[in-house]
Amino acid sequence: MAFSMHAQIQIQLPKNQVANNTDVTRTKEGLLLSWPLKNGSIAELNLNFDNDKPLFSELSILDSGKRTSIAESADPVFLLNEGSRTLKPENGWTIFFDKVHTRPYESHVLKLNKKSVEVSKNANRTVVSISEITSPSFSGKLELTIYNGIPLFNIAAVISTDENAKAVLYDAGLTFESATNVSYLDNANSRFETAEVQIDSATNKAVKFRTALAHGEKGALAIFPPPHQYFYPLDEAFNLKSVWHGKNYRDMVGKFGVGIRHEPDGDNRFVPWFNAPPKSEQRLNFFAYLGSESPETVLEEIKKFTNGDTYRPLENHKTLSSHFHNEFIINVVRAGKEVPEKPEFVDVFKDMGVDIVHLGEFHYTAHPQGPDSLRLQELKALFDMGERWSDDEFLLLPGEEPNEFLGGHYMAFFPKPVYWIMARSEDQPFVSEVPDFGKVYRIGNSDEMLKLLELENGLVWTAHPRIKGSTGYPDAYKNETFFKSDRFLGGAWKAMPADLSTPKLGLRVLDLLDDMNNWGHQKKVLAEADLFTISFENEMYAHMNVNYLKMPNLPSFSEGWGNVLDQLSQGSFFSTTGEIRIPAFKVDGKESGESLQLKNGEAKIDLELDWTFPLNFIEIISGDGNSVFRERIDMNHTNAFGTDKFSFEAELKNRKWVRIEVWDVAANGAFTQTVYLKD
Repeated sequence: MAFSMHAQIQIQLPKNQVANNTDVTRTKEGLLLSWPLKNGSIAELNLNFDNDKPLFSELSILDSGKRTSIAESADPVFLLNEGSRTLKPENGWTIFFDKVHTRPYESHVLKLNKKSVEVSKNANRTVVSISEITSPSFSGKLELTIYNGIPLFNIAAVISTDENAKAVLYDAGLTFESATNVSYLDNANSRFETAEVQIDSATNKAVKFRTALAHGEKGALAIFPPPHQYFYPLDEAFNLKSVWHGKNYRDMVGKFGVGIRHEPDGDNRFVPWFNAPPKSEQRLNFFAYLGSESPETVLEEIKKFTNGDTYRPLENHKTLSSHFHNEFIINVVRAGKEVPEKPEFVDVFKDMGVDIVHLGEFHYTAHPQGPDSLRLQELKALFDMGERWSDDEFLLLPGEEPNEFLGGHYMAFFPKPVYWIMARSEDQPFVSEVPDFGKVYRIGNSDEMLKLLELENGLVWTAHPRIKGSTGYPDAYKNETFFKSDRFLGGAWKAMPADLSTPKLGLRVLDLLDDMNNWGHQKKVLAEADLFTISFENEMYAHMNVNYLKMPNLPSFSEGWGNVLDQLSQGSFFSTTGEIRIPAFKVDGKESGESLQLKNGEAKIDLELDWTFPLNFIEIISGDGNSVFRERIDMNHTNAFGTDKFSFEAELKNRKWVRIEVWDVAANGAFTQTVYLKD
C-alpha cells in the first residue's frame, strides 16, 4: 500500500499498480492518469488537488507522441435539489403518485473539499475517490472511474444522508475558466448545431442523444448521462431540455459550464423524483468522452452506446414493446379529426427497431362498460387501425389496461380481434352474436373474465405491479383461481421507482419475479413502457425498454398473432433496456421457461451476451421456494462493445428455479425468464 502527502492531502495509490494498464503517476499538482485506447493512442487526465484550482488541469489525447489538449482547467459541478417524500403507509418508498415539486425544496451546489485521495484498480477499471463532497444534508466523495480501452470516464458524486423521507434530483457537468464552443444535435430539426456562447446566462436545450459537446479546434469533450437510469419515471416521455450550457447556470454556477439537467416539474403530472433513503449511497453521475476528432465525429461515437437509440435486429428474434396509452382512436379517429396516411407514432416505433407494439388504448378515455353502440365501435376502430398499419415487418396490436374484475390494474392481450364489454346485467348473455360485429362477450366478474381468456386464448398480467394503481397486487390475489391459471402471465417490468443507490433498475418487479417463482407459479415478467404520447420529439429511448421474443418471423395481422402470445406464455424471451442482449441462455441445455431435472444439485449455465457499455456484473438468481439466493460475478474485465460466451458451474441443490440478470456500468440491464428445477 503506497501513501504520499502532497499539499497536505493524503494520496493512497493502488495496492497493485499492474492490475491494469492505467498508469497512475504523482505530479507536483496531484496525479496524472493515462490509459491505453484500442487505436493505440492514450487518454490522459491531469488532476490538481489544490482546493483553489480546478480538478482537471488538462484532459488530453496522446497519439504517436503528440499530445492534443481537449480541455483545460475544468471542474466538475453538481447541483442537488433536496425535496421530501410522502412515505404514505400503503406506499413507503415504492411510490409513483407523488408530486415532490409542489412541496418546498432546497437547491445546493455540492462543495468539493480535497482532503484525501484513494486510487484503486479492479481489472479494467481504475477508480479515483476524492473526499469529501457535501451539501447541508448530504456528504460523501467524488468518484472518477476510468474504463481501459476507450476514452470514456464517469464522474460521480457518491453521497448519503441521515435524514429520512428525502427525494432528490440533480444537475451536473463541467465548468471552465473561459467560455468554449458547445455543439449538439438539435431535437427539433435533427441538425448538428454550434450554440452561440452565452456570456451572461445559461441556456437549457432539448437535444437528441442527451449529449452536449464542449470543443475547440483540436477535439471535443462529450458529456452525457446514463441513458435510462438518469431519467426518473414519468407518464410522458417529453424532451425536457436535458442539457445546459453557458454562464451563471441557475444563478448558482458562476463560471461557464456544460452539463446535464433535470426538469424539477417533470411533465406536470405525477413527478416522483429519486428516492434517497437514509444511509443509502446515491450515485449522482455522468459520463465524459474525449475525442481528438470533430464534435460531429465524437457524437457518432456516443450514439454507438445506445445503438443510435434503437433496438438492433437479432437473428431469430423479434422485438416487442408493451403498454402505450397513445389514445389515437379516441383523440383522432373517434374525434372526427383527419387521419393521416400514416401516424407519426407508427414511424417512431419502426425507426426504433420495435417489431411488435402492444397498445394500451382506452385508458380512462372510452366506454369499457358500454353503451354497446360506443364500445363496439371503439373496438372496431382499434382493430381497423392495427390492421391498416401492420405489415410484413411491423405489427400494431390492440391491447387495453381494463382495470375491472381482478383488482388493481392489468393488461389484456388477445391473439386476434375480440369484442368484449366490461359489464353484464342479469338479463344479458355471456356471449351473443351482434350484427356487424359477430361474437360479443359481456363480462361481469373475475370468473367470467377467466372464462373469456380461456375461450379466446388471451393473456393478462399485472400492469406496474406493487405500485401506482396496482399497489398491493398481485400479492393480494396470488391465491385466486384466475392468478393461478396459465392465462395469467405474471407482471411487467419498468424502472420505477427510481433510486440512484442501486446498480440495477426496476428492483420492485425483479423482486416480484423471484417471489412468484417461490410461490410455485411458473409466471413470467415482460418489460413495459407505460407511456402516453409517442413522438419523434420525445425522449423515447430513455423511457423505453423492449422484449426480444424467440421467433424468426412475424405473423400476419389478418391471420392472428397467437405465436406472439405463445412465446410470452412459454417464457421464450429476454427483456432489456437495449444496450445488453442475451442471444442464448441455457441451464444444462434447457432454455428459459423450460424445466430441468438436476443431477447431484449442480448445473452448467451457458450464456451468450453482447453489449455496448462495459459490463458491471452478471447475477445468477435462484430460489428454494422460500428464500432467494444471489451469486454475483464481477465483469470489470470487460471492455466496451463486446460479444462473448460464458459458462458457469452453479450449485443449485434444493433449488426450485434459476434465472440470470446482466448489468453494465451505466445501470443498463437485461434479464432472462426462469428455468424451473427438479431434484
